[in-house]
Amino acid sequence: MPCAPHTARPNLVLVNANEATATTGTDELVTGHMPLVGHIVRETMGRVPSHVNRDDLTSAGLTALVLAARAYDDGRGVPFDRYAATRIRGALLDELRSVDWASRSVRRRARDLAETRNRLSVVLGRTPTLAEVARATGLSEDEVVANDDDVSRAQVLSLQGSSTTPIEELVPTRAPSPEDLLEHGERLTYLREAIAELPDRLRVVVEDYFFAERPMADIATDLGVTDSRISQMRAEALSLLRDALNHELEPSLVQQTGKAGGVAQRRRESYFAAVAARHAAGVRRGLSPLDAVG
Repeated sequence: MPCAPHTARPNLVLVNANEATATTGTDELVTGHMPLVGHIVRETMGRVPSHVNRDDLTSAGLTALVLAARAYDDGRGVPFDRYAATRIRGALLDELRSVDWASRSVRRRARDLAETRNRLSVVLGRTPTLAEVARATGLSEDEVVANDDDVSRAQVLSLQGSSTTPIEELVPTRAPSPEDLLEHGERLTYLREAIAELPDRLRVVVEDYFFAERPMADIATDLGVTDSRISQMRAEALSLLRDALNHELEPSLVQQTGKAGGVAQRRRESYFAAVAARHAAGVRRGLSPLDAVG
């Protein structure tokens, strides 16, 4: 009895060949675009707090790249690098959301500390000490210092002067427009001028801690004060810098501290005026905000 012809085997071979070709194409897309993951991760790390783990972001980005390569359809006319970049940024955002419970806690506590400091400033007529802030909030002095440290670094890196920026706004999704560059340059210019006009000891703390990255203990030794005093001076300087920028760019955001017409308030107003005068002098010299971006 003659055997029935075998028709399945050629089809099976064809399917296996197609799968092998598809796998090869996917592998090439992945290996060829791994630097894209590194670029987006580096771009993101420069805009998020220091507690974010680079390896976790890289792992999430590589996983997204593999999934993008598998799902990519070149028939839609979208370049793979653009398609993959969107998937990678989405994966990084998801990863940041998954670890953001800690940063939300830090931001919430930072708001509480700021409100407490403002309230104590009004009552005392001066900047409260670290011990006074800790007592009023029910935290230890070490906890106050640790929270200030996390928030301070994030503020200077982002140049936003805000500890409540949503993580979605920190992840870059597009190239800056000329308007964005101009605004960013103007903020940098004001920040430089505001730092230059700080009282000498506060300026030293800001420059040494944030730009020279010197340990707090070394700065304290140079200035002949305690570590906790340096932390307090750093917080005071950041408050002044934030309000100086807001005074010129977003006046409605300036927080009033101390008694109206009091010594502390007059000093703040004098500082704001000095920053504005320095900026006006720079404008007269023909300095462009875009010079600060380069």
